Formats: sequence, C-alpha cells, structure tokens
Amino acid sequence: MLRTRLGIMMFLQFFIWGGWFVTLGTFLSQNLGASGGQIGIAFSTQSWGAIIAPFIIGLIADRYFNAERILALLHLAGAALLFGLYRAQDFTTFYPLVLVYMILYMPTLALVNSVSFRQMRDPSQEFAKIRVWGTIGWILAGLAISYLFSWDGAEAIAGGALRNTFLMCAIASLALGLYCFTLPATPPKADTRKGGLKEILGLDALKLLNDRNYAIFFVASVLICIPLAFYYQNANPFLAEIGVANPTGKMTLGQISEVLFMLLLPVFIHRFGIKITLIIGMLAWAVRYALFAFGDAGEGVYLLLLGIALHGVCYDFFFVSGQIYTDARAGERFQSAAQGMITLATYGVGMLIGFWVAGLVTDHYATADGHDWQGIWLFPACFALAVLLLFLVAFKDKDRAKEASEVKRT
Repeated sequence: MLRTRLGIMMFLQFFIWGGWFVTLGTFLSQNLGASGGQIGIAFSTQSWGAIIAPFIIGLIADRYFNAERILALLHLAGAALLFGLYRAQDFTTFYPLVLVYMILYMPTLALVNSVSFRQMRDPSQEFAKIRVWGTIGWILAGLAISYLFSWDGAEAIAGGALRNTFLMCAIASLALGLYCFTLPATPPKADTRKGGLKEILGLDALKLLNDRNYAIFFVASVLICIPLAFYYQNANPFLAEIGVANPTGKMTLGQISEVLFMLLLPVFIHRFGIKITLIIGMLAWAVRYALFAFGDAGEGVYLLLLGIALHGVCYDFFFVSGQIYTDARAGERFQSAAQGMITLATYGVGMLIGFWVAGLVTDHYATADGHDWQGIWLFPACFALAVLLLFLVAFKDKDRAKEASEVKRT
C-alpha cells in the first residue's frame, strides 16, 4: 500500500507537468504570437524556479516542517495559478503567472523525491518502481491531449484548444494538493538548534562538490541540460510545423520508453557502474538530435519516432541515475537539500542558459515559412557530444563493487 500511495503522488506530480509543458511552445507561438526569444524566457521560468528551490527546501523542508505538508500547500497554490494561465489572453499577462507558478512547482520535484526516499530501505532498487508512475502520468497527459480531446490538431490549435491544458492541470494540481495531506509523515531531520546561515539555507549540501567525481558529474549536469532545453522548447513546435499528425500523442513514445529503461536502470547501475550509465545517457542525447536533424514527416518519420523513443535512455540514464547517485553521496541529514541542489544544476542553471541559447538559435534559423530545423537540431547534437567527451576524460572510475555498495547504501 505504501508503494501504491507514493506511486499516486508521482503520477499526479508529472501528469500536471506533462499536461501543459509539452505543448507550451506551440501554444505561445500559435495562440499568443510569441517570438522564439519570448518562448525561451517563458520556458526559463522553470530554471528560475529550480534555482530558488534549494533555498526553499534547505530552509524549510530539511529543518522546520514536514515535507508532505509543504508539498500540499505548493500544489494548492499552483492550482490557482494554472487557472490564471488558462484565462490569460496575451504574453504580458501570461508571463508573470507562469513565473510564479514555476517558482512554486520546481521545489516539489525535490520534495516528492524526499518523501519517497525517506520511506525506502534501498532506494537504488525501490525508487525506480515508484518514479515510473510519474512517467505514466506524463504519458497519459499527452495521450489525452492528442487522442481523447484532440487539442493539438491543426484546426484545434488555431482555435485555441491548447488553452484547455492549463484547466486540466489546475484540476489535477488541486487533487494532488489535497491528496498530499494523506501521505506518510516526513518530518525534518536537520537539527534546527545548530548551524549558521549556510546550514540553515541548505548550503552544506555544497560539501558534496569536494568529491572530485561528484563535482565533475555536477558540471556535466549543468552542461547537458543546455541540449535538453532544445527538446523541451522545440520538439512539439517542430513536429507540428513539419506536419506530423498528433504530435503530443507521438511524443509520449518517449515516456513509454522511459518506463522500460526506468525498470532496467538498477541493473545497469549495479552491473556497469555509474560512469557507464551516465555515458550512455549523454550519448543518447547526441544521437537523438542527429535523428531529428535528418528526419521528416514523410519517409523519414521513422527517424523522428526513433529519436523520440530514445528519451527513456536520455532521461533515465542521466537524470534519474543522477538523483540516486546524489542521494547516496548526501547522507541522511541533507537528503532534501542535496536533491534541491541537483535540481538547481539540472533544471536551474543549465536549462536557464539552454532556453536562452535555444531561443537565439531558433530565431537565427527562422525562415519566411517556418524554420530550418536541421540547423537547429545539429547544434545541440554537437554540444551533447562535446560534453560526453569531456566527461569521459575527467570522471575517474571506481571499483564497481565498491561503487555499487555505496549507491545501494543510501
């Protein structure tokens, strides 16, 4: 029953995000008339939320209040903001609402991990089985948009149907906010009687960077999120613009593969070690963007579908394994702060830069009748390959048996 309860939490957490974020670029460009630069700053609100998240988690969740209660309040407030986004009629009104929403939403990514990890004996074996329900939630949100409601068809987009995604997610956020009050108690573990400002803000998690390998992983996390931003910002508009039918539904193929590779992840970590797992994830990013660059909506559509299907390897083998690796290195006292710090690295600094770069590159390759998508996708493909080469040189292997033991002992 505990696994089921945590699975429901993960399902709703990622249903909410996947239900509006995937089609955001298409909605902004087609319905609010936003430019590539404006779309970039709208997506970068995710990064500002991720940058602020470690301070919220370090100051509150690790020290003063139960994580599940903070989670409940954040999602209840998020429901009201999503309803505001549903009613927004122009980018000027839309932007401040989405900024505040993402500042509240991004800390919840670390909080759901903390609530889950605190209920487990062996997170390296148990976490993937719970986290996979988040992926299922993201999948069902995309399938509903394309096949249940048909909000992402050409005529529906022109009629503003994608606006309904915000209303759907507002209802889901309200449900999750109420549900969080029923979750197992996750009280703070940090001693509030000790420590200065650095410890109060959760900055002691920065001690993890004294470990050379973890510092290299942290830098790689920042850099690989620059290519990741291209996928979030451009994939759905790309598929819609070149004429792929039901683009949002087809993009759920990536989350379906994520389910499979999420279940395979513990095997890879324990058999091949964290370095090989991370390398496979980074290589998959370079390959998927090359497939996007040379695919099309006709005979080359299989390249696009294969690139989408690689999402499971891209995300699980780098980002989920990175969460497990971080939890193992942090120890019990600063688990929440450490998860907040890796959220800052992945969804914060790296993607803030990435969305800015993606906006510039997208506008640079804009044409009279759309975009030169091959030029747009080759940029993140080459960048991901460069990050991979740097990581190969700098990250030193440990004895695999010792490494597996360290990751298991969370």
